[in-house]
Amino acid sequence: MWSGRFLRVAASLLQGTRCAPRQWQLHTNRTISCLQVPHCSVLQNPAKIPSWHHLYDGSKHSPLVVLCRTLKKDTKSTIDIFSTPVTVTDIKQYLKSKGVPFYDGYSCLHAPSIFLEKKSNVLEGGGKESYNMFIDKTTGQFLCKETLVEGSWEDLQDCLEVLQKDEQTHISPDVLLSYSESVEEQEERQMELKEVQRIWSSSVTLSDLLEEETQLIKTMFQLNKLTNATLKKFGVRFFKPTKSLVFPWFSGRDSSLRGVKLLSASTKEDGQVVYTEATVPKSSNYHNLFGLPLVGWKDTEVVLTGSEIDSMAVSQATGLPTLALPRGVSCLPPVLLPYLEQFKKVTLWLGGDMRSWEASKIFSRKLGLKRCALVRPGEFQPCPKEALVHGRNLLRIVKASIPAAHKSIVSFKQLREDVYGELANMEQVAGMKWTRFPELTRILKGHRNGELTVFTGPTGSGKTTFISEYALDLCMQGVNTLWGSFEIKNVRLARIMLTQFAMQRLEENLDQYDSWADKFEELPLYFMTFHGQQNIKTVLDTMQHAVYLYDISHVVIDNLQFMMGQENLSVDKFAVQDHIIGAFRKFATNSSCHVTLIIHPRKEEDDKELQTASIFGSAKASQEADNVLILQEKKLVTCPGRRSMQVAKNRFDGDVGVFALEFNKATLTFSSPVKGKQKLRKVKVDKTEDPEQTVETEAKEKVLKPAKAPKASKSVKGPSAGKSKEDEEGKKL
Repeated sequence: MWSGRFLRVAASLLQGTRCAPRQWQLHTNRTISCLQVPHCSVLQNPAKIPSWHHLYDGSKHSPLVVLCRTLKKDTKSTIDIFSTPVTVTDIKQYLKSKGVPFYDGYSCLHAPSIFLEKKSNVLEGGGKESYNMFIDKTTGQFLCKETLVEGSWEDLQDCLEVLQKDEQTHISPDVLLSYSESVEEQEERQMELKEVQRIWSSSVTLSDLLEEETQLIKTMFQLNKLTNATLKKFGVRFFKPTKSLVFPWFSGRDSSLRGVKLLSASTKEDGQVVYTEATVPKSSNYHNLFGLPLVGWKDTEVVLTGSEIDSMAVSQATGLPTLALPRGVSCLPPVLLPYLEQFKKVTLWLGGDMRSWEASKIFSRKLGLKRCALVRPGEFQPCPKEALVHGRNLLRIVKASIPAAHKSIVSFKQLREDVYGELANMEQVAGMKWTRFPELTRILKGHRNGELTVFTGPTGSGKTTFISEYALDLCMQGVNTLWGSFEIKNVRLARIMLTQFAMQRLEENLDQYDSWADKFEELPLYFMTFHGQQNIKTVLDTMQHAVYLYDISHVVIDNLQFMMGQENLSVDKFAVQDHIIGAFRKFATNSSCHVTLIIHPRKEEDDKELQTASIFGSAKASQEADNVLILQEKKLVTCPGRRSMQVAKNRFDGDVGVFALEFNKATLTFSSPVKGKQKLRKVKVDKTEDPEQTVETEAKEKVLKPAKAPKASKSVKGPSAGKSKEDEEGKKL
């Protein structure tokens, strides 16, 4: 029975019918009372691929009938409030007060481990290579590379206090190895490790396969230029049941197997090959660098890539040490920084597209700009895998990498390649596209890092509901998102977003809640724990903290008015608002992070539409913003099409316009009406004013007549539109 089901699942994987990797985790953990549950492997229970620890209870053949749900707090899903974040000065002063020797690294402080028995040469100022405990300068998070003990700055302080109080020279690693882990979490971790070993032992090296099979696998995964010796050197294997490549994650300390990544290939109906990944344990639970055991302790230069195949290509062609990030260009977890401290030069070659280029610049800030070099994408500098296929000289490309830090830009010569890159990759430069709002994509072109979007709309029009779907759309495409909801609580906001994600009323389908919740949990989505009025400095500190830890690229603030109540009441409120907007503008630019700021409008009459001048406060909000979005609502109309979205400012290319929205109460989603059933709307631009700040939309429908849904959006290219077209539209209306 199980073998038949397994073959059907394996076949569906190859036909491209399986879900994305983050959708593979199907159900939450369960606990059973008075019942011993045997562990089921992926080979024994293919229906659970690859929900490695899920207890299957959906089949009539399962003996498990009644299971109780348990809740587990995920500390990674919320960004906690911290009033006094730790600074590197605080860390140094504390270590000095405790008599702990240390020296400065690139992103960490190096100190002798307190979890190992001290040697006399270390205490007397021996070799720095024995300083194997690393303390992050930004967060205080520490890692001992010898014992793999890690924890927060508070944990390290507690350990040092215990050492001083008990007059000990070292402390047992067991104190923190299982710290904060529940019994359920320990069991889950053990089951994942068993699954890792099971997959690894069931996979085979490519050299053990027939030559025809090996050639077919290499063609399927574009490995033709990689030799069997290279694949064997990096420990790459093939897992026959799911026809997947297996990339191992070995520990840097004892080269023990800590996890695996499975890469599978499938073909769409149009013949396009799609590659999908799955990791055990989940990538959010364990971080490692592919190729770490191959790096010698004397190596001072490394090439950092975005995929395992790219890493092997660089290693084979150049002979340089290479490492691959576990989550590609989406994130560089700070817990990996200690493993990169030994390198005096880090070359980031993350891919051949603009997204990889942007990620390289962001990651270089964490690693230290002075030691980083970047490979700029271009026609003759694609990703390493493609460069190897096309016979490029990879060593020359690495040597031609540009330094990440420039003292100053004095001529167009230094900007020349950047300008060419934008012209040659306009679609990528335009940013991430919205899939749920194609009309928004048509006007704004995309979601771009480093910009500030101001969003407004009448009270009760659905601003929070729309912006949650707007952000969810991007988050589902891999945009790391941080929500700061001061107006409504996180539980309610998460419920709204989960309903929009599932596209159904889950209160009427509670049996599907666990399935959708697990898929939703895999999104790169985080929430601030603020509610009500907050101080702007605290909010900005939290945002900066999140950008460093989780590489956040989109922050939503709902809304600005909740940050004005904490300021000095004697100060002009408009001056306070201008200060806050300026702070968000500076943060977006310096952190290369998009900030979407919701601002309530001034009170307007019900029969008048909002304008950029309707945004509460001075003109600074519309001046500083790169994009201004206005949710328009006809309060005297109740038929579909009473809401519309107006793009009143678009600094990227000047396009502005309006498109209609229809609200689906069951799914809490907005969508554009079907074309052909709408009425054109005219966007009139006053030529006497600044086109970036003033875009007025005049409704042509009469209030007393039954309102009809407006037609598909009409965007205006640039500051002025042809009068002949406006006259023709007026006649139609």
